[in-house]
Amino acid sequence: MQLTGGVVVGSAEVPGIDESTPHAARIWNYWMGGKDNYEADRAAGDAVAEVYPDIVTMAMQSRQFLIRVVRHLAGAAGIRQFLDIGTGLPTMQNTHEVAQQIAPETKVVYVDHDPMVLAHARALLTNTTAEGTATYVHADYHDPELIVREAAKTLDFERPVAVMFMGVLGYEQDLAVLRSIVGTVMAAVPSGSHLVLWDGTDTGDAVVEGGEKLVESGGVPYVLRSPAQLGECFAGLELVEPGLTPITLWRPEDGGTGAPESIDAYGAVGRKP
Repeated sequence: MQLTGGVVVGSAEVPGIDESTPHAARIWNYWMGGKDNYEADRAAGDAVAEVYPDIVTMAMQSRQFLIRVVRHLAGAAGIRQFLDIGTGLPTMQNTHEVAQQIAPETKVVYVDHDPMVLAHARALLTNTTAEGTATYVHADYHDPELIVREAAKTLDFERPVAVMFMGVLGYEQDLAVLRSIVGTVMAAVPSGSHLVLWDGTDTGDAVVEGGEKLVESGGVPYVLRSPAQLGECFAGLELVEPGLTPITLWRPEDGGTGAPESIDAYGAVGRKP
């Protein structure tokens, strides 16, 4: 790793990028209005949106959820370290930008295994404060031990860490494995740490059909779970009010008047006692 002006950049080489196969991070980037996607990604994204138009709303609202959560954690909760696992492609108001607006000394470690995210890591990490740090670890969340080991080069695991899984855990088919991944990371962080998690849910027929269209278009299957199943990931943690809710209803800054209440995505924040 190299440290330059508060920015840590990994030295790993960028693997080859397959433009012909739809990829989750690029499809999500397309739904959010980004430009870092290819024709295969746009075709898959359009196929899903045709049967489930709310996917675009979900993409936009997921970023608003991230912003509100990070502001709360960096503000009222006093968290100064964030581990954002499955970060995806950079868009607007990324985790380190939001947190460092409140606490310039905040340290953030991003984790992803998409080669295109790695290719954009340097751009993602340039907009950081002189006091703070932003780093990138190229790893798959199925290797939580590696993630913890690499993150520990930047973060102090004797102090609270906010661990974030933002809309990525559906790529694991087995709920028990998913819980093990989350549990392994949370076991490595101390009391006062927080788990932030949101994911798509099977709470509507249209979103389920959208998931089927994603697979038909060549995308990787994404498991839509029930809110109760997502809630299992917070076992042993103290849920921060208002608990597990649709992401639009988690402490909306406008009182909830600017976003739909009905959305097939639930999220929560839990504190490790």
